[in-house]
Amino acid sequence: MASARADIPQDTLLVGIGTSPGVAIGESFLLHRARMCAIAVPIAADAVDAEVSRFLTAIERSKEQLNDVRSGVTDPRLLEHLYIIDTHLLILEDAALVDDTVKVIRAEQTNAEGALQKTIHRFRSIFDDIEDEYLRERCADIEAIGDRILYNLSGEERPSLKSIDREVIIVAHDLSPADTMQIDRSRIIAFVTDVGGRTSHTSILARSLGVPAIVGLESATMHVPGGVPLIVDGTSGTLILNPSAATYREYREKQKAFELQEHELLGFRDLKAETRDGHRIHLRCNIETPQDLDGALSQAAEGVGLLRSEFLFMGRETSPDEDEQYQAYTEVITSMAPEPVTIRTLDVGGDKFVPEINLLDEANPVMGLRAVRFSLKERTLFHTQLRAILRASAHGAVQIMFPMITGVAEVRECRHCVEAARLELAAEGVPMAAHVPLGVMIETPSAALIADLLAVEVDFFSIGTNDLIQYCLAVDRGNEHVAYLYEPLHPAVLRALKAVCDAAQKRGIPVSMCGEMAGDPIYTPILLGLGLRELSMSPHGIPRVKQILRQLTLADGERCLATMLTMPTATEVARWLENEMARLFPKQF
Repeated sequence: MASARADIPQDTLLVGIGTSPGVAIGESFLLHRARMCAIAVPIAADAVDAEVSRFLTAIERSKEQLNDVRSGVTDPRLLEHLYIIDTHLLILEDAALVDDTVKVIRAEQTNAEGALQKTIHRFRSIFDDIEDEYLRERCADIEAIGDRILYNLSGEERPSLKSIDREVIIVAHDLSPADTMQIDRSRIIAFVTDVGGRTSHTSILARSLGVPAIVGLESATMHVPGGVPLIVDGTSGTLILNPSAATYREYREKQKAFELQEHELLGFRDLKAETRDGHRIHLRCNIETPQDLDGALSQAAEGVGLLRSEFLFMGRETSPDEDEQYQAYTEVITSMAPEPVTIRTLDVGGDKFVPEINLLDEANPVMGLRAVRFSLKERTLFHTQLRAILRASAHGAVQIMFPMITGVAEVRECRHCVEAARLELAAEGVPMAAHVPLGVMIETPSAALIADLLAVEVDFFSIGTNDLIQYCLAVDRGNEHVAYLYEPLHPAVLRALKAVCDAAQKRGIPVSMCGEMAGDPIYTPILLGLGLRELSMSPHGIPRVKQILRQLTLADGERCLATMLTMPTATEVARWLENEMARLFPKQF
């Protein structure tokens, strides 16, 4: 480890978003790779063809680089994520990126850098309006591609992680998925970045590699020079510069404890997720594409609790036809059989992902024509998706889930649409399941308040805590100025969750959770106490939640919930829960 720096105070603390758990202690390596500056410069009319050629050459060079990265991936933990590189290669062939940029070069007689920047800016404005955090993070993939093209236009050599020949902690403004796939675990022991989120592809790759990571530090590259001793706690999101001897010893012990715990987690893969007193909990996975199935299967997920069907609609000029959707859904269903797969119908605004449908700009798209509202307006698109799902139901257990429901009338309209698709398929003699359960996502305050009425109309509930929390508290969790108010343990949130679970249990329908809370083991006792028996999460969360569940009793969960429901503030609830979890699970918390 590097020697202490006299010019940096001991135990200087920076806090970001811990996206890949674990503790790393080592020397900083500052990756100097600022975002390329793209300035629009007018060009002469007779230079336009040469400028288009220069842009297309940069596109081809970018493809070559990504293909080199792809062919160099040998780590088994990364093979299941090669689809990310494939997606980037598809973006480089996408007319929305390439042709539109060429059109700007020709129409505005501007340089390739300025034209590309205009195209990327249009993408960014589209993605900023998306409420689903996972989907919103896909904008980072577009920007990573844009940055790569700009480097190739400039002729500059892009700094690479492959040249690092010693054990370091990377400090960077950002890392692209291609960068992360080139990480040599024997030399890069952790990384921290100024930007990024929990669901970015870079964060997902870090978790697969087991590399501790912190993102969203905002200004780490300004405060952390190269060659400084660092401690990275990827669990809490804490970065410590110039650690004192006492801090160093403390985190060495944490590091040993984490490594021991990780080793113990390997033994949980084939064990049942059940409490000490025999209450069975089903742990399922949230996935975006069929390529995510390997991660789900590797953790013995008991089905898919949330399949985001948006993956079929993104980054294309036309919406997918029925056969394409049918094949994609069938691949997931047959791979998970006999476990169930819950498919969420399209959860975005059509103007964002289906270019042939031209909707007017909305002043507040988050509250506008999106999710089920959009589906019920664009009935042909909805009908096609429902036919594809019903056809796929012939191959295994499948459920249909409608997002952003606010009232009973919407549910009844959706059921009518499903029945129309079913009757049509039956008349054509198309095989399908005799019964496909229909459910709703509880993610709006109105749905939570009328959960008892909705329970009469559907076969199951799935609680989407990400949106439910921010709508309940009127907080945009993506806004750094108010993100601190995004509190899963706020009394209003806890009461809303209890009302939903009580309504489902009274009606006798299953209720699951597919939001972030489901995969965080600190909340496991609460969810158990609420009566949830199905939790859906990212694959890496399954062993940790399972480990906690197997040490709890139902009485533990009910006691925790009852105590927390008496507390008036989120701060008091969080403090009590942290202390209680440290008492119950001293090794894990």
